[in-house]
Amino acid sequence: MTGMTSTARPHLNRRLAGFGTTIFAEMSALAVRTGSINLGQGFPDTDGPEEVREAAVRALRDGRGNQYPPGPGVPELRAAIAAHQQRWYGLSYDPDTEVLVTAGATEAIAAALLALLEPGDEVIALEPYYDSYAACIAMAGGTRVPVTLRPADGRFRLDLDELRAAVTDRTRLLLINTPHNPTGTVLTREELTAIAELAVERDLLVVTDEVYEHLFFDDAEHLPLAAFPGMRDRTVSIGSAGKTFSFTGWKVGWVTANGALVSAVRTAKQYLTYVSAGPFQYAIAEALRLPDAYFDGFRTDLRRKRDLLGDGLRAAGFEVYQPQGTYFITTDITPFGEKDAYAFCRALPERCGVVAIPNSVFYDDPDAGRSQVRFTFCKRDDVLDEAASRLRHLAS
Repeated sequence: MTGMTSTARPHLNRRLAGFGTTIFAEMSALAVRTGSINLGQGFPDTDGPEEVREAAVRALRDGRGNQYPPGPGVPELRAAIAAHQQRWYGLSYDPDTEVLVTAGATEAIAAALLALLEPGDEVIALEPYYDSYAACIAMAGGTRVPVTLRPADGRFRLDLDELRAAVTDRTRLLLINTPHNPTGTVLTREELTAIAELAVERDLLVVTDEVYEHLFFDDAEHLPLAAFPGMRDRTVSIGSAGKTFSFTGWKVGWVTANGALVSAVRTAKQYLTYVSAGPFQYAIAEALRLPDAYFDGFRTDLRRKRDLLGDGLRAAGFEVYQPQGTYFITTDITPFGEKDAYAFCRALPERCGVVAIPNSVFYDDPDAGRSQVRFTFCKRDDVLDEAASRLRHLAS
């Protein structure tokens, strides 16, 4: 019979069953519908350095990148990424064989997991975790094994004994994110040393999401896991221009690893986007060579914004976990007598005209983060001031 659709099985691949519209799309649509201030999705409301934007315009006009760029990325950007890793971390990578440009860090994560996992492999991920981790592990046929960061003494901490206990004979890799979204925790030297020792002892691969590598505050420091003993040849490090230079729409990310790992990731990546962001790659090559003053100034400005919003959230009555990095603040809503973060965030636009993200969606165990709400502070000062003013209505 023509025009009929078979309903013998669902259209969506069973591995993605349960993955609907992302929480970011849902809450951003809610912000538009209600005219609320969007402190949910993490994108700046001002562009990055003018000289970087002009470099993209120059590349467009000069015809550089307007056609397909090379699959691994334009040579200029791969050289700049290698130079960046050497400049900041003393890590040496061959730009021809050990650097891969991707369509943002999201594609880098997807390509790495699709390349490195077989069905049934276990992946240990720190929860709460960025939502694409779960979907990418599922698409690769892997099994997600969460290790929960828990609040203590004003920050979220990793239980190293719990991490060790999570490793089994089926564990293939560790998926590590530091500075950590959404909690703002930056893993310490001691924690990273223990992770490295565990990976070497159990012969594990590690994928590290380091997109907030230049956004750490106070006495925290970002230390790439690949620099620890025994880790360079078992670590896939992922970076991104979007978070460091405030051009999130350009979607320029990268992978650095030894040649064999990069070759594996490139094999998967070439069947995803193949290539992307041609002219922007040339611009980011210039951005990565900006002087230290840019990176220091960017970090100082974000720390000030963190404090501006954090003070407003405390005044409104939230329990605030002071972030050591990223541009997110995690809060707890139990001081309001509430425990359901999702319901709280759904109602917040009508109550205060502000949109936030419930952390509960980033946990396998929803009870672990049921009362946590995340706000972003990568917005203009006047926006943060107005949001803080609106949120103070909760206190009354």
